[in-house]
This record gives sequence, C-alpha cells and structure tokens, in this order.
Amino acid sequence: MHSAEKRSWGEAFGAFIHPRVITMLFLGLSAGIPILLIFSTLSIWLREAGVDRSTVTYFSWAALGYSFKFVWAPLIDRLPLPVLHGILGRRRSWLIIAQGGIIAAILWMGLTDPAENLTMMAFAAVALGFASATQDIVIDAYRIEAADADLQAMMSSAYIGGYRIGMIVAGAGALTIAGLFEAEGTYQHHAWTVAYACMALAMCVGVITTLLVSEPKVVKLDSKYFHETSDYVRFLAMFALTVVAFILANVYAGNITDPLKTALTDNG
Repeated sequence: MHSAEKRSWGEAFGAFIHPRVITMLFLGLSAGIPILLIFSTLSIWLREAGVDRSTVTYFSWAALGYSFKFVWAPLIDRLPLPVLHGILGRRRSWLIIAQGGIIAAILWMGLTDPAENLTMMAFAAVALGFASATQDIVIDAYRIEAADADLQAMMSSAYIGGYRIGMIVAGAGALTIAGLFEAEGTYQHHAWTVAYACMALAMCVGVITTLLVSEPKVVKLDSKYFHETSDYVRFLAMFALTVVAFILANVYAGNITDPLKTALTDNG
C-alpha cells in the first residue's frame, strides 16, 4: 500500500490561488482563442461572404499545425532565441514570439476580405494555426517545468478551464461582436474586422501574463534519448519537403483529372 500525505481543506483550496495555477488559467485562455478563429467562427464568416461550402471545408487544413506540432517541438525546446533568451529566458521568449505571431495572424485575417481575396485568407489561417500550435508547445513545456508534481494536476485543470473560456470568447464572443456591427441579412466585412481585432486584443491577456511570470528554473540533464539540434533540423526539412511534394502532386493530379471529369460530364 502507498501512503498518501493528508492535506487540510485549507491547503486544498489554497492551491486554487497559487500563482502558477492562476498563470495557467490565463495561458489557457490565450491558447483557447485561436482555434475557433480557424474552425467554426471562420466557417460562419466564409459562408456569410458567399464562399462555396466545398471551399470552406478546405480551410480545416489550416489547423494541421496542431496535428504536426511534434515536428518542430524539439527545435523550440533546444534552440534559444537571440536577445530575447537573455531577457526573458527560453520558455517565455518563445512564448512571447508565438503570441505575437498569433496576434499578427488574427489581425491579418481580420483585414482580409475572403469575398475578394480567399487565397490571402488561407495563408493567414495557416499562419494562425502554426503560431497557435507553437504556443501550445511552449505552454506545455512551461507547465511541466514551472512546478512540482504535486501541483501539476491543478495546473492542468486551470489550463483546461482557461482554454474553454477562450473558446467561448472566440466563438460566441466573436460572433456577437460581428453581429453588433453587421446589418441583419447583409454581409459587411468591417464587422468581422472589428470582431477579429477584439480577439487580437483579448490575446493581450496571454502576453501580459508571459511578461509578468518568472522563468522556470530547471537543470538540463543529458539523456541518450536526446539528439543533436542538426538532427532535428534535418527532420524538419524532410517534413517540409514532403509537404511541398504532397501539395505539388495534388495540384498536378488535379490538372490531369479536371479535363477528364469535364469530358465525362459532357459525354454523360
């Protein structure tokens, strides 16, 4: 049998107001905002802009950064950022860069009218997915290093709670703001510009939190499971080349099959 240390109710409730737990609540909010700005909120915007439903579904590819963030996670874990590393530390420097990228991508999306420039909107959505996935990587690393195992469960719970709040803000909040500036039954781009600008402003909660908290103090240990940084760079380059090859193959295959589909339709 394992003996468990008994804690008083006061100590249990005191964990809720621990600085690290509160930090994870605000960082969770920062992590929960971008994801719906790529998925449901963006889908509604595109439908209002008159974009074809089949085209709207392709924008889900913008969130692939969340699925493949393990590819560049080792580089973020090992590479220090010039200048910022000495000022903020490894985790906070990467975090502030990721949050700055998220804010820039959200503003880029807000200033782009999908009814006029759908390609630019797609690039902005991909940039947001990449920056948001990078932020998730750094937040996970920060949570693990910031406190002992006794506080990890509470920090994870606070992070999830903040994440859900961020999703509500980016979902219902963004749609409500857009509705306030948009006449009923009409599409007005400036309404969505205001909504996405407000979401970029909400991201300042995460930026302020990153600037206020302290950098975790950890001791790096050598391990046989670690590789050289150059190995991770080569792996990332190989992954990037694979993605480019897949895209080119998809485009080339489309150019070949489109005439065939047209011929079959005409003959049918």
